[in-house]
Amino acid sequence: MNTTEAGIDPAVRAYIDEKMAELRREQPDNRVTLVVFSGDIDRHLASLVIATGAAAMGLEVSIFYTFWGLSALKKRPTLKGKSLKERMFTLMTPRKLAKMPVSRMNFGGAGRAMLRSMMREKEIASAEELFELAREMGVKLIACTMSMDVMGIAKEELIDGVALGGVATFLGDAVRSKASFFI
Repeated sequence: MNTTEAGIDPAVRAYIDEKMAELRREQPDNRVTLVVFSGDIDRHLASLVIATGAAAMGLEVSIFYTFWGLSALKKRPTLKGKSLKERMFTLMTPRKLAKMPVSRMNFGGAGRAMLRSMMREKEIASAEELFELAREMGVKLIACTMSMDVMGIAKEELIDGVALGGVATFLGDAVRSKASFFI
């Protein structure tokens, strides 16, 4: 029986090393993935708190915006070249974070105004500030191309620096993540 100084057979050591390498390959990366489906400001706040917290911990973060969540990425909506239904969607959905309602007790915008006022009084960062912080921290923002197609949103209507991707893009990030969230 061959043994090393540590008393472990080289064949056993090779087997252990091979199994450890397999386990390392199967471990998730240091990343977090979020899906933001909601068009409500309070839910966007939650997603941005999670994203910036994860980024501050050194994790790679990606946020996949789909359907109503895409409103957070809009900069300049346009009606030109859109069908009637697409124009209606453009007019009915918020243009940016500042225009989003709260999920409960919105009361025609009064709830949103009260929430913003209470956050300012308690010196809590606004959704817009957290969004900019997330971008500065390298959080990857991905717009769902299928949702863009359905809702008639063109790439030119989105803020700069947004990646485009489909469900395969999200799943590719999610399967390598330590945590995934749906908001």
